[in-house]
Amino acid sequence: MTLTLLSHPETPTRQPLIGLEDRWRQPDTGARPGRITLTRWLHHGESPLEASNDGNAMFHCISLNLKCASLIFHHAGRRLLHGRLPAGVVQVTAPATRVSAVFESAMDVLHLFVSQQTLAECYEDLFHRPHAGDIVLGDPKLIRDPALERLGQALAVCKTEGAALGSVFIESISLAIVSRLIARHFSTPVARGREPSALPQWRINRVSEFVDAHLAENISLADIAASTGLTRMHFAAQFRRATGMRPHEYLLQKRIERAQALLRTSRHSILDVALCCGFRSQAHFTTVFKRLAGVTPKHWQTSTLDAILR
Repeated sequence: MTLTLLSHPETPTRQPLIGLEDRWRQPDTGARPGRITLTRWLHHGESPLEASNDGNAMFHCISLNLKCASLIFHHAGRRLLHGRLPAGVVQVTAPATRVSAVFESAMDVLHLFVSQQTLAECYEDLFHRPHAGDIVLGDPKLIRDPALERLGQALAVCKTEGAALGSVFIESISLAIVSRLIARHFSTPVARGREPSALPQWRINRVSEFVDAHLAENISLADIAASTGLTRMHFAAQFRRATGMRPHEYLLQKRIERAQALLRTSRHSILDVALCCGFRSQAHFTTVFKRLAGVTPKHWQTSTLDAILR
């Protein structure tokens, strides 16, 4: 499974990030089972706007409100809200469920379209057994949960800084949201509190070998997990316990280490190094490099070559 991130690309080769919905709660036609599709609904609030959606039969829709707003919201023909909607509130709509709304003020909402396959995987990762039949999160009530609110804030950063943070980070946060909702729905405090085991060294070695061999490619969390024979959720928790790092932090560190090795020779331009290490652009590379190394790639390269020549 992988995460589908939709947007209007800045260049023809740029990997899509979080994009605006043309229609409210309408996933892209490319959304497929086994993927989480993440999109953003934005209304500037110049005048009230009415919208409706019959619901997609293949996906749950998780709505994360990013901005305090005023609206009227109907779910399956029943009025669920008329008035103020605070930032941080989450609402889940089951597949093939009609919803409608009147947006009376500006709105900024992220929508996660989650397939049955993803729900089943998260359930099995939480409870260590498969779920019998389809999982339906059928309670439409508005959810106030501090953990979900913090995760939503992390995705709110992704909507503007997704390129710098990377798809692995966004995918991890999205899966954490789904996992939290599954845990709430099935009310299993014991399963939620269980400490994950640490990833054994032989699996860490596999991760290192896989990442080194594919640094120039767009590596997803699912790709890294598959190299160890684990599901994404199991892998992410065990990897962090073993290394103290999230997978996306490890991936960025490996890319910067490779970049530094390439920059030690003057044969490589900054752009060439960026592309060889899996960055989308020189600007993206410079942002990450400066955050991890403390200086820009050019400054680091100049200082290093001067030290070698002394």
